[in-house]
Amino acid sequence: MPRSRRFRVTAPQFRWFALADFISMILIVISGAAVRLTDSGLGCPDWPNCSTSVVTGPVGYHSVIEFGNRTVTVLLVILTAVSVVAAYLRDPRRKDLIWLTWALVGGIVADAVLGAFVVYSKLNPWLVAIHMLSSMGMVVVGATLYHRSKYLYGDGAEAVIRDQHFYRVARFLWIPYAIVIMAGTVTTGAGPHPGSISQQHHARRIDIAFSSAAWIHSVAAVTFIALIAGLLLAIWHTNAPAPLQLGVRRLALIGLLQAAIGFSQYWLHDPAWLVELHILGAVSVTIGVTQLNLRQVARARIPGTQRTK
Repeated sequence: MPRSRRFRVTAPQFRWFALADFISMILIVISGAAVRLTDSGLGCPDWPNCSTSVVTGPVGYHSVIEFGNRTVTVLLVILTAVSVVAAYLRDPRRKDLIWLTWALVGGIVADAVLGAFVVYSKLNPWLVAIHMLSSMGMVVVGATLYHRSKYLYGDGAEAVIRDQHFYRVARFLWIPYAIVIMAGTVTTGAGPHPGSISQQHHARRIDIAFSSAAWIHSVAAVTFIALIAGLLLAIWHTNAPAPLQLGVRRLALIGLLQAAIGFSQYWLHDPAWLVELHILGAVSVTIGVTQLNLRQVARARIPGTQRTK
């Protein structure tokens, strides 16, 4: 049923809502990492209020950072809820975009509730790790929403697999990627940044030697990069379509930079600023793997969403 012109969102307009959602998912990861790396995890010892008596808590370095992260989450819930409304008003309406926007709202709410358990558990490192992994999952959903908002999907829409070999490899790539990310969260949980080092409480760490966790993570990362290098060699010896070549090259570059940051972290005894860069790199790898998979299928671009020179 066509939407009223007064309350109508065009497909090109909806793309900007999707882009805002995508960026907001990245901000969730970055702001959450800032809380941990500044030891502000218990800057607000209660939830959803900063403390049992006040909403915002005393003005202080750690409480401002922790409560600021919660404020960002609330703002992102509102932004994503607006995108849900925009998805319903989009003309033509698409169920996949509606479901994806709802998935982001649900993911943010679930992440906020999980954050409450993290606070009440006094920064249990396993819960912190799950918190991180769920945020990465929302980055995947955000990237997928933005991609789909630019292309035609549904009955009658063009959908041609560009290369069967690369299609299967790209799907398989999710397995080593997941291993690398999970190993990375365990390494961080065993590392020297507990998230809070107040006199009242020192958050416990995952019971594994940091060097051992880092070694496991590095082996997984090297394996992942070796697979990307194999893809890079393959595109040089085949007539792979340009979108696939671009996706592999970007992922190879991001992987090498991420590896350099990771090894620097270990040799420099894991400084907080390098950990933040490494987390940003993990987000970039997540986006790269997602986009590589999405580009495996050629689809027609929605008119009005093409790049302008």
